[in-house]
Amino acid sequence: MDTIFALSSGMPPAAIAVVRVSGPLAGSALAALAGRLPAPRHAGLADLRDSDGQPLDRALTLWFPGPATATGEDLAEFHLHGGRAVIAAVEAALAAMPGLRRAEAGEFTRRAFLNGRIDLAEAEGLADLLAAETESQRIQALGMASGHVSRAVAVWQDRLLALMAKAEAELNFADEDDVGAYDLSARQLVDGMGALAVDLDRWLARPVAEVIAEGLSVVIAGPPNAGKSTLINALAQRELAIVSPIAGTTRDVIETPLALDGIAMRFSDTAGMRGEGADAIEAIGIDRARAAVMAADILLWLGDPEAVPDHPRHILIAAQADRWRGDTAAEAAARRSDLILSAATGEGMEELHRQIVAMARTLLPREGEAVLRQRQRAALADAREWLTIEAGSREEEDMILLAERLRLAAAALDRITGRAGVEDMLDALFGRFCIGK
Repeated sequence: MDTIFALSSGMPPAAIAVVRVSGPLAGSALAALAGRLPAPRHAGLADLRDSDGQPLDRALTLWFPGPATATGEDLAEFHLHGGRAVIAAVEAALAAMPGLRRAEAGEFTRRAFLNGRIDLAEAEGLADLLAAETESQRIQALGMASGHVSRAVAVWQDRLLALMAKAEAELNFADEDDVGAYDLSARQLVDGMGALAVDLDRWLARPVAEVIAEGLSVVIAGPPNAGKSTLINALAQRELAIVSPIAGTTRDVIETPLALDGIAMRFSDTAGMRGEGADAIEAIGIDRARAAVMAADILLWLGDPEAVPDHPRHILIAAQADRWRGDTAAEAAARRSDLILSAATGEGMEELHRQIVAMARTLLPREGEAVLRQRQRAALADAREWLTIEAGSREEEDMILLAERLRLAAAALDRITGRAGVEDMLDALFGRFCIGK
């Protein structure tokens, strides 16, 4: 296998730059530049020189003999001064060595996976951790990268293996005296499968990880001139949407990412929803607005509370309070809403912030609760399906069919941690990483 190297810290210039080398020639590459190998897992100070003896940098060096390393291979690190010229010179010296080449995107992490240092679920968590921008994203990604999901899968696999062993013993060695400990009926096997399916259901009922990684969808909707564009501008604190007294100004869905209390969200301003008077282009915008409302995690409705679309999570907002204050009929109608707001003056904005965050937290996992990505959920749903036996079916009494269902359930769980049929997915996953990760 080739020995690879890459810059594994941030883009220069910086105070320190870390160049990582992984593979069978990592030790010789370190010794060639530094003149010697430091003690394993102890930092050493060295004057780095290229093959012509020209000085490159005075740097800290680290030597990690495999396989107990991040990649499962021999690993070396150069902690350099973080100037562009220094990094370029060291990389050029490494590239000139036979058997060394620059790493491809995600190749360090891919080698960690292939060498058994991490599994696929942990690699996906690491990818999310690198992309995390909010506190909720960081916490969730760190949990997955630390193996929360993998440990749960390991427990399920152990339970499945125990059931499979008993089924195998019953099928093939039932007449042997020394397998009495494995003796069980088909009914007991079905009960064991059902108990495991219940545990999987609890995980499938949790929110999906993409909700945290991509952000909750918060859609602002209502009739024309209800103050939707003014509200999204106030939330974004910039002129994102055109504000005009002319009905139908907003023709398309305008989206902006925001974070409230560390929760990633995607706020969308939509075309005013009305049944008559819209031209052909505005009608398209209204159709898109309705589609956005249906797909929203949270709906902010700026309009008649009686006309709110059927949505499980909505906040009724009596907007533009600065315009109708003192109007008895308008104030009476506003009392049917969840809050009174004026994006122009700031009235009610803090309360809106609080209500959005409170509703968003009901869609997120509880503190310390791990969740699954869509790919992992699909595999878990497959496993749960194979573990579910229809009451009264012939399978309830057929040990051979039950054993096959157990085997298929185990294969589905294996897909979560990457033990089967993942080559195409690996290319897509590790391509998300930066070159030196």
